[in-house]
Amino acid sequence: MKAIAITEFGSTDVLKLQDVPDPEIEANDEVKIQLRAASVNPIDTKLRQRGTFFPDRLPAILGCDGSGIVVETGSAVQRLKVGDEVYFCYGGLGDRGGCYGEYTVVPEVAVAHKPKSLSFVQAAALPLAVITAWEALGDRGGVPALNLLSTAQTILVHAGAGGVGHLAIQLAQRFGAKVATTISSPAKAKFVERLGAALAINYTTTNWVDAILEWTGGIGVDIALDTVGGATFSDTFRAVRPYGSLSTLLEPVADTPWKLARQRNLLVQFTLMLTPQLLGIPSALAHQRQILEQVATLVDRGDLQVVVDKTFPLGAAADAHHYLSQRLVQGKVVLVF
Repeated sequence: MKAIAITEFGSTDVLKLQDVPDPEIEANDEVKIQLRAASVNPIDTKLRQRGTFFPDRLPAILGCDGSGIVVETGSAVQRLKVGDEVYFCYGGLGDRGGCYGEYTVVPEVAVAHKPKSLSFVQAAALPLAVITAWEALGDRGGVPALNLLSTAQTILVHAGAGGVGHLAIQLAQRFGAKVATTISSPAKAKFVERLGAALAINYTTTNWVDAILEWTGGIGVDIALDTVGGATFSDTFRAVRPYGSLSTLLEPVADTPWKLARQRNLLVQFTLMLTPQLLGIPSALAHQRQILEQVATLVDRGDLQVVVDKTFPLGAAADAHHYLSQRLVQGKVVLVF
């Protein structure tokens, strides 16, 4: 099959289209999927540059999430059959092939039927980003879903025009919260406002912490979602009300002022939706699949939309990575096969 198989780590030049053997089913609970599209995520660019979670296993095929058609099933597979249109987030971390190829093999537990109303391109854009947004807004495998949102009135989403951010805005709004978000341009402000953001703060021209405090009457938001890290994560401590909640997708830096977070009695939560795959937790993979099943219902009802900013052919993966790095994206970038 054709795939972007990297044999070293570094610049976008390492992303080269090659002929590699088709992946084959090895366990009886796996399905083989002919991919039609694959999402391009920031994690892909980091793994390309710094090395995968399993750097000694090369060549590596990146790509954590995608969509396609089931073409073969293991003997123990029960929910899926050949011909099913599916989407999922699994693979691409270095230990097994990812979605930057024409075929992949995935455990059935991680695979959901794609939303009927979406194309393969739109469906491929959803899994990693929407599971991240869903888990970051309070769901930790419990019931009801998005449990923290049940009492939240105000939410801050950093980088609301991004892949995770534009979905988090919609999920939060759907559960009755007013959403503020940070953006970097007037065009992105219009984009997030169309999605339902009540306040779009251009952090390049405005002190966003002051803007949040003014918006909340000096109290701070109930929940904040940090998709940026670094100083943004630390500065967000002052923008969350005492006893509020802050979720971050990034590892905090060494000089993070944890004393301030403790003084404000903040619930600080780390969100890494790849944990079930990295640690091999089938029950957590099943829960993430259930999130995708609920998301499919929301999408097909018209209650949630995914925005694809730009598509690239598989062979142009390097161009896709370059485009993502320019920070111009509104929504998601997708490879199309």
